[in-house]
Amino acid sequence: MRVRQLTAAAVALLLAAGLGGCSDDPDPARGPEPVPTPAAPTAGTGDVRPVDRDAVEDGGLLRWALDGVPATLNVYQRGANADSTLLAHALYPSLFRPDERGRLVPDPDYLAGAESTPPGQQPQVVTYRLNPRAVWSDGTPLSAADLAAQQAALSGRDQAYQSSRAAGYDAIDTIAQGADPHEIKVTFRRPYGEWRALFGPLYPAAETAGPTAFNRMLTGTGHLSAGPYTLTRYDAAGGRITLEANPLWWGDLPKTDRIDFLATPPERRLDALDQNRLDVAPITVAVDRGVPPAPTASASAGASTPAAAPPAPPTATAAAAAPPAAPPTTATATATAAAAPPAALPEAAALALRRAESLPGITLHRAAAASLTQLTLNAGRGPLTDPAVRQAVGRAVDRRRIAEAALGPLGLPGAPLGSHLLAGDQEGYRDDSGAAGAGDAAQLLDRAGWKRPDGGTRTKGGKQLALTLLFPAGSATARRTADALTADLAESGIAVKPQSAPADTFVQDHLAVGDYDLALFSWPAGPSPAAEQRAAYAKPQPDADGTLAPGGNYGRSGTEEIDRLFDRAAAELDPAARLDLLQEADVRIWQLGHSVPLYQRPELVAVRTGVAGAGAFGFGWPRFQDMGWTR
Repeated sequence: MRVRQLTAAAVALLLAAGLGGCSDDPDPARGPEPVPTPAAPTAGTGDVRPVDRDAVEDGGLLRWALDGVPATLNVYQRGANADSTLLAHALYPSLFRPDERGRLVPDPDYLAGAESTPPGQQPQVVTYRLNPRAVWSDGTPLSAADLAAQQAALSGRDQAYQSSRAAGYDAIDTIAQGADPHEIKVTFRRPYGEWRALFGPLYPAAETAGPTAFNRMLTGTGHLSAGPYTLTRYDAAGGRITLEANPLWWGDLPKTDRIDFLATPPERRLDALDQNRLDVAPITVAVDRGVPPAPTASASAGASTPAAAPPAPPTATAAAAAPPAAPPTTATATATAAAAPPAALPEAAALALRRAESLPGITLHRAAAASLTQLTLNAGRGPLTDPAVRQAVGRAVDRRRIAEAALGPLGLPGAPLGSHLLAGDQEGYRDDSGAAGAGDAAQLLDRAGWKRPDGGTRTKGGKQLALTLLFPAGSATARRTADALTADLAESGIAVKPQSAPADTFVQDHLAVGDYDLALFSWPAGPSPAAEQRAAYAKPQPDADGTLAPGGNYGRSGTEEIDRLFDRAAAELDPAARLDLLQEADVRIWQLGHSVPLYQRPELVAVRTGVAGAGAFGFGWPRFQDMGWTR
């Protein structure tokens, strides 16, 4: 499992892509009126049509939208993105996979069993028992050599490996074969409680043994894999990746013969769905940006064409020659992004949502994603250097109103988050917001010397309590969330000036250098919060010149106690004790006034009617071998 890092590429996913929504009501104080929708799923559980394999046809083709052909299929390389991870789920083993509550459970296709030594027994040894039928695509069984090569590449001990940081691999001492070729013993140099997140995905030793092999971008065909599908086409220029059923697959046989992953930018997905060129398409970004339909000849002439009946499901043969949805030119993409000015963005997003809901032959799936949207407070400058002011900001925010404004228009429950570290339906979640303390924001600000004699903006020493609020450009929900936050804080005498920034400058020009007061963005919620989230709350350390280096802690506030709680949680082998330590860390983060959790970001996925096993997955992963067309 990789440690979370908010790189520029991640910002594009976690900010602009992650914040989707719309409203016809521009008044943040009143809140939006929800668009009528079907009953919404519980946050985190996903929204996927249940699969009865007996009701799914054998054969056929599925067409799935990607942002683009990824630069690599190795999720541990620095060029990897969300599309890399999606494809890896179909092609490579993961010894454990998350259930609907984010708990990692063994995947029996790869793992017959796994057991760690009990808490307190040193050294920690995890014994894996691999499924003896699990083989790479050349027929070679999965083995200790594959685990050992991946651990060497991701441990961080050899800087020649150009890998993104992966949590936990540095805690491993040795990996050796056990009593037979299918038993593997992993000995840890220090206890590591989140060991179930390791080796997911697992790559063959041929791709990871040595820096030269590991550093090659994993692209093209001819590479070993061990999933229900194999890679048969990797066409970066043509924007298509094709997977076909693995003839050596030992588990439940894939229902669909072929899956075409087609490079389809978000601004073209609604049109591609309407024109029967896609069957599965994430559309959160398309809705959030208010993408208008592409002009047609009839439309430009003023003609009105009724919606056609949904077409028949495509077959692999019939669709073999069909071109993927063509990527837009730079001019087209720029024009689309600029189609809705900021003032018109909520209305444009509402229209895009209504269009998505009314597409013929399409079902819109909705879920709260495994991603936590929060308001981060910069403790490194201005009034927010005072913990009392940060705590007052936290108490001034009406988190429920914010969540309803963000999620209500999409038919999702407006459930506010009460934890910095866990999502609402994740195992161990607890609302710790009460740790911020009793009393209202006004009392805290009065005691801190920020007075409000005239009912307007508070002042102290002749200076107004005025803060900037950084949020992602081009997002309807981010804009509305920012407006609601501005209204909330104004009620307590805090003046807020919202400022938008594009994804490609959001981190390096603002978060990394501390050029903001308040910032709105999201972090992923994974199955290993102790290891994955420590960096976001670690106490900043001084550089050689004495200046504080925030690292991944863009809030720039932290304590040694919080660091110790994360470290103890990462080393705790008892799951219940580990959750207790994480909750204690969350309490301390609330008390510090580091940030304010708001809500889980929305996830919208359009699926052609008749496709089973696809939708908005929440904490889960696709089970590709079960997907297909219902009878």
